[in-house]
Amino acid sequence: MHVSAASFAHPTRRVTWFMTDLAAAPRRHISANYVAMLAVGMVVGAGIFRSPAAVAEAAGSPEWLFAAWALGGLITLVGALCYAELATAFPHPGGDYHFLRLAYGRNWSFLFAWARFTVINSGSVALLGYVLGDYLNVVIPLGTIGPPLYAALSVIILTAFNLRGAGKGHDAADYSLTGLEVVGLLAIVAAALALILQGVPAVEGLNLTNIAAPPPSFGYALVYALLAFGGWSEVATLSAEVRDPKRGMLRALVMAAALITVLYLAVNWAFWYGLGVEGLAASTAPAADLIAKAFGPWAGVITALAIAFAVITSINATIVVGGRTTYACAHDWPALKRIGRWDEKRQIPSAAIWAQGIISLALVVFGAFYQGFATLVDYTAPVYWLFLAMSGIAVIVLRIRQPNAERPFKTPLYPVLPILFALSSVAMLWSALSYVTAETGAGALVSLCVLGSGIIALFFVARAKPAASPPN
Repeated sequence: MHVSAASFAHPTRRVTWFMTDLAAAPRRHISANYVAMLAVGMVVGAGIFRSPAAVAEAAGSPEWLFAAWALGGLITLVGALCYAELATAFPHPGGDYHFLRLAYGRNWSFLFAWARFTVINSGSVALLGYVLGDYLNVVIPLGTIGPPLYAALSVIILTAFNLRGAGKGHDAADYSLTGLEVVGLLAIVAAALALILQGVPAVEGLNLTNIAAPPPSFGYALVYALLAFGGWSEVATLSAEVRDPKRGMLRALVMAAALITVLYLAVNWAFWYGLGVEGLAASTAPAADLIAKAFGPWAGVITALAIAFAVITSINATIVVGGRTTYACAHDWPALKRIGRWDEKRQIPSAAIWAQGIISLALVVFGAFYQGFATLVDYTAPVYWLFLAMSGIAVIVLRIRQPNAERPFKTPLYPVLPILFALSSVAMLWSALSYVTAETGAGALVSLCVLGSGIIALFFVARAKPAASPPN
């Protein structure tokens, strides 16, 4: 059954598209605040505990350290504005999958869905599981088996948690998880405030009146900062479930980008105050070093809890959004109908969440044999930035291909902002590939093979009769 785009725009109607079972489809039942909360939960994770030292080393001074994080937030805001146009004009539980289908056709959108299912989301869940596992193995040591065991348990438990459904109680739990994540970051800020109360001055000054030219390595500082901002775009999969179809996604994306930027600037201010740029650049665990300086023997426990809160929330949010792309793709390709079921009672794509959990567990096992977290970063990063760049260009392509489509929100300064966003994503792709080439990481080679296998999978699923075209 083909339903016009108007079916998406009315806030009281059930969201429908190219499917026959209209009784089992997402409906507009969640708030913009909930979407913003999930975006914060996805982004604020392992990156903010790993990136600041690299940013400080490349920036070289406090002024350019803060500039890198502020520019990272600005680029994220630009991307949020681009996605707000796509999500309000073409709401769909597939998110990027749907945007790419409309812009580039069914085959490219299938490859994106394949990449998200086998590489991007499943890989993110697995690598975040390893971050959690590494820290839990310090608190409760289990030897070399500890990190992969904790990672596997986190995937199993949080997948089961998300299979409970999207009711009010589940929403409250999600808010609680993100709240704990923010508390974890604020503990780092509190450490710097504690130093101030103890009369400890900042390690170095901040000169805003005579700022030197940026160092040649400033571009790398921005690259590392943007790594910590990654993941916000995936909440576009909730665009068909937001109660306010006209402005809900805009509010959610802008709120999330602003809050994340403020949190990151605050955390890096705390690192600068307590450690200085040189101390931060030399630290392998800046959160632990700062908290130890402020609170002494409690530092290990506080740091572990802060990181655990952040990572658990990121895993949970990644599971929430990841299954929706798989679900949308399965409805578009009849050969995949078994994982294309929407659970009306629980308001979740239960089969897709199950499938995503299985792939994530397989990647945890893969990481157990190939350096865990580092290999899984190599596995996910290049593919992620490739498709993010394509989504940025999709804003322009769809303005040309569908000029009459209703757009409740239009990206300001078009086409400058979409082009800038796409170029920043291409720069991140280049950086990720350059890093992998230097390190000869097995993860990237495997991810490219998995992405290539999507072409083979496309051949088989395309043999089934195509579904009806999606609404414009």
